[in-house]
Order: sequence, then structure tokens, then C-alpha cells
Amino acid sequence: MEVHLFAAARSAVGQGSVTASGKTLAAVVESLIGDYPAFAAVAPRCSYLVDGLAVHGDLDLVNLGDASRVDVLPPFAGG
Repeated sequence: MEVHLFAAARSAVGQGSVTASGKTLAAVVESLIGDYPAFAAVAPRCSYLVDGLAVHGDLDLVNLGDASRVDVLPPFAGG
């Protein structure tokens, strides 16, 4: 699946998008941390979208099934 990263998440990974696999959102996040260790500092502060829908709660409970895209959104400043 495609993982699109923005702002600080993009900086930590060094790319705007990568591919990842996992059955849950938590597994995808752990995979990203394994591949891009700097992402570990950013991941806990991020919000996640799966196929455009906001994720709330425990990432272990978010089954990705046939999902095709995950967006990783760190906190943004401004207004």
C-alpha cells in the first residue's frame, strides 16, 4: 500500500511517499520505524488517514484489509 508522509514525517523518512505492508495500521507504523528509525520520534504525535478516513484510537485495532493508502500527518503549526 502507499504511505504518504507530510511535514516532519516526510523529513524523518526522507521521502514523500513509500510503500509498506501490514495487516493493521500499527504494523505499518512499526514497519516504517524499522525502515526509517528517525520516524520513531515523529510517529506518536501523528494523525493517520486510511483511504481518506481519519483514524482514532488504538492503531492495533485498525485493520487495513484492502486499504490502498495511508496518510501520515504530523501536527501542523499556523492558522
